[in-house]
Amino acid sequence: MMINPDGALGRSVDDGESLADSLSPRELVSSTTVYRGRIWDVVSDTFVLRDAGKQLTRDYITHPGAVAVLVMNAAGEVLMISQYRHPVGMTLWEIPAGLLDVSGEDYVEAAARELAEEADLVASQWLVLADVFNSPGSSSEAIRIYLARGLTEVDAGLRHTRTDEEAEIRFAWVSLEDAVAAVLDGSLHNPSAVVGILAAAAARASGFATLRPADAPWPAHPDQRQ
Repeated sequence: MMINPDGALGRSVDDGESLADSLSPRELVSSTTVYRGRIWDVVSDTFVLRDAGKQLTRDYITHPGAVAVLVMNAAGEVLMISQYRHPVGMTLWEIPAGLLDVSGEDYVEAAARELAEEADLVASQWLVLADVFNSPGSSSEAIRIYLARGLTEVDAGLRHTRTDEEAEIRFAWVSLEDAVAAVLDGSLHNPSAVVGILAAAAARASGFATLRPADAPWPAHPDQRQ
């Protein structure tokens, strides 16, 4: 047994149990699309909890997923991009990211495409920093965050024309230490940036040797489940 910080008793992870999320399918009674959007839909599922047999209904966003890129140059600085986000009414410092909305596109290919489109950069070295669910209580969105190094610029004549909110993107190279400090003092709020920065800071101690290869399986992504 272990004592939680609030004093409550809890069971420690031991006896061969790994500290890992796991698939937990429940009996699906019904599923209805209640809203169809341009990029994602809202569905209403009714399912049965295994332990009590009780039916519950939950509405959530079905999302194609996304990739994000923590870009690091030879000096160990990371690239931050500033972009307006209307739902929160704020301009956020983020890392390059985009939807997995191209049919048949490999995850790392999608990340490379977003890096070229948003930052005019190509990377020769790719590793997986982290896999996260952006808001698992309300959305199926799964995000894979990569570490990209070995950078070259996209030729000027081949660069993507950024429109709408992306046309206002601004860039800043900051030290990883300063990025971590900005996370911890509450200055940064984008989840991919926060997770990517802290994961990179943790992985740097091993020279990034503990990170997974770019083509590592991603079984938690909804599209990869059998």
